[in-house]
Amino acid sequence: MPKIDRQQDQRPSNGAALAQEFLEAENVSLRLLLAQAEIDAQGLLAQAGIEAREREAADKLQKLILEELHHRIKNTLATVGAIASQSLRSVAGAEHAQHAIEGRLLALGRAQDLLLEAQWNSADLAKIVRGATEAFDNPDVPKFTIAGPDVRMTSGAVIAIAMTLNELCTNTTKFGALSVPAGRVDIAWMLDPKTQRLHLKWTERNGPAVQASEKRSFGTRLIETLGRQLKGDVRLTYEPSGFVYAFDVPLASLTSMASE
Repeated sequence: MPKIDRQQDQRPSNGAALAQEFLEAENVSLRLLLAQAEIDAQGLLAQAGIEAREREAADKLQKLILEELHHRIKNTLATVGAIASQSLRSVAGAEHAQHAIEGRLLALGRAQDLLLEAQWNSADLAKIVRGATEAFDNPDVPKFTIAGPDVRMTSGAVIAIAMTLNELCTNTTKFGALSVPAGRVDIAWMLDPKTQRLHLKWTERNGPAVQASEKRSFGTRLIETLGRQLKGDVRLTYEPSGFVYAFDVPLASLTSMASE
């Protein structure tokens, strides 16, 4: 009968015991890590919940403030309009001035509406153009062709562009292309990636012959002033085919807070 070496016989059992102890220790360590992870996760979730509630409250407060500001601005514009209307009512031959003031205040009001939609942060140029021209367009026979890339503009630029377009629309319905049924207006803009400038052009066609007035009107001066406010170049030309407004402006003047 072969002799059994007991020392060798005990080695596997000792190794198995050590392995078992090691696994148990690993399990304890893993459980501790999982427990700590659960505590950390709960803490983070609680913190995130608080932050989410704080953000929600801040957003609601901001919305309330903006709506109140918008309401007050619209009331102020309405008051200014009423004052201007009453002041000019007794002045002979002031009907044109009265209508012009009312139109400009309405344009300001539409710009405020756009800004409220965008939470007074920025608004898209295409939306501004469509909003400014909508009152002068014909849904059955569109008078405007609008084309250009997306450009997000800050509030100061929104108001300047909206006011400029209102002046152009008012002038074209009185003296330009839209004063006749066949008249049309093309509004197009493009971005120059090399110079980082925006080129916007208003082109009238199929309208009556136009020519520059000997006396520069307030509307013309306003258009030029608004362009300079955005550090842009304004060019007004009276082509045989119709009036053309060209605006060349640094993109930074439209998209940065420095323009406001």
